[in-house]
Amino acid sequence: MNASAAQPGEADLHLTIGVTGHRDLPAGEMASLEARLRDFFSGLQRDFPELPLQLITPLAEGGDQLAAEVALSMGISIVVVLPMAQTEYERDFSSTESLGAFRRLLAESSQLIVLPPVAGDLETPYSAHERALQYAQLGVFTSDHSHVLLALWDGKLGASIGGTGHVVKYHLTGVMDGLEGDPTPAGLLADNENDLVYHLVCSREASGSAPAPGLRPGEAFWFSSRPEIQRSSELPRLYRELLERLRRFAEDWFDKKDEVEQRSTSLLANAPDLPLPNGAALTDRLFRAADGLAIHYQSRVVGSLRALHMLAVLMGLILLVYSEFDGPNYMVAAFLGLFFAGVLLYLIGMKNEWHRKYLDYRTLAEGLRVQLYWNLSGVVEKEWAGFAYDNFLLKQDPDLGWVRHVMRQASMRRERGVSADGRWLPWVISEWIGEPDRGRGQLHYYTRKALHNTRRFARTQRLGTLCLWTGIATAFLLFLLDSRASDQIKNMLLVLMGLLPLIAGVWDAYAHKVAEKELIKQYGFMRRVFTRARSLAVETEDSDFKRRVLRALGQAALDEGAEWLLMHRERPLEHGGL
Repeated sequence: MNASAAQPGEADLHLTIGVTGHRDLPAGEMASLEARLRDFFSGLQRDFPELPLQLITPLAEGGDQLAAEVALSMGISIVVVLPMAQTEYERDFSSTESLGAFRRLLAESSQLIVLPPVAGDLETPYSAHERALQYAQLGVFTSDHSHVLLALWDGKLGASIGGTGHVVKYHLTGVMDGLEGDPTPAGLLADNENDLVYHLVCSREASGSAPAPGLRPGEAFWFSSRPEIQRSSELPRLYRELLERLRRFAEDWFDKKDEVEQRSTSLLANAPDLPLPNGAALTDRLFRAADGLAIHYQSRVVGSLRALHMLAVLMGLILLVYSEFDGPNYMVAAFLGLFFAGVLLYLIGMKNEWHRKYLDYRTLAEGLRVQLYWNLSGVVEKEWAGFAYDNFLLKQDPDLGWVRHVMRQASMRRERGVSADGRWLPWVISEWIGEPDRGRGQLHYYTRKALHNTRRFARTQRLGTLCLWTGIATAFLLFLLDSRASDQIKNMLLVLMGLLPLIAGVWDAYAHKVAEKELIKQYGFMRRVFTRARSLAVETEDSDFKRRVLRALGQAALDEGAEWLLMHRERPLEHGGL
């Protein structure tokens, strides 16, 4: 697919680079840094053509402006994030030239985000400490919403809160020195996929200091917090795979855009005529893409499972008939044909990652559902710049980090410092929770799915019992007929005795593969959760309490999505049963 082709979500799904850099870059190093930046951007464009690059930058003088200049010259969009109101921020520019460059680059940006005061309403001008806190918040925002942190850095931590060294440290550890918040964030000890740094080594002109020992100006390399990943000029394999999965999501969205439109439904289809919070429309578009693709790959997985188990039954039947009736040799050829048909179907499914994509896209869709409803109802903190959903899937495989990468796209659009319109709250309760006998809402969905799976599991149990007792009855009949029956009838009864348990076993294996029994418990649990949430939300007039209920409900839904993913990952598409 051509990188310049018009694709759905071209402005929705990016490979996002956050930049942090020193203000006082030596003039003698600017040319080499610019060349390194061009190589960096062009390498990502070459490797991930379906993912347009975008750069998060505050356009501070020095490294930030240099990266923005290079990005714009290469057709890369820039998102400007200011740590404070523009008039206050402009006090930090040391020359009219750098201030003019800031205003010129700002006019060319695709989006402007202004972060609210960390400590609430502040009088201007800010004190030195207050400014430092705002820059620390800027570093948190940049790190949390980037796939790659680009650091034009001398390799030293530095003393300034929110300085380049502290932003890199936060990106690696999740801890921003000097900034109040949760002292033990959820991801502090977990594997973190959002810790990839591309380091351009530079000196500092103002202090005249060289880079940290062992570093030379002009060097460039990747590194992360993982001890097993060494500093390298090549993008580490784990992170390349994460970005590759993000690229494949964009590719699938483009290739199946018509199917996505047909199979998925907007969460905002019945929305009232109210102003949408920033980021809500983007989250909904991403949800539709993930939901439509999940439905597509689910049909592939379910169809493959049914076909593979049906092939197993047919192969068993051929084997029984061949052995009991001394069948012709073409039955052996038919047996082998069915076997290789199953292997081919398995290989096609593995090559196209049907199972993995179905699970990942379904999990992403459920995460985006929570993200959208939290945004609409005002559950998300209005001041905090951080990424509100970054503990989602932290306990699962690190290669699922690409799901959070997608969620970051919409989170970045959310407007900070602005409370959600309270009129959205009752609509979210109605649409998200719903009622058990209504066609919309998750309460109706889980009620229906719990009933459906209970009935299907009961059918599986009845079929197994029927096959068992029919096989026993057939054995009794064969015993009673004994010598009175012809050899042909005996052989037919023997085939039936072997076939019935085979059918029951294959059906039971299919039920295990789709996790019928486990899903009954899971759907039943979530039905009770949504029932309780509806009861609490309807019985109170306190809007803040309603939001607390929705927060707890969203967390339960995210946890359930993670458990669902793990449960089905243990049951991949296999051909071993053939």
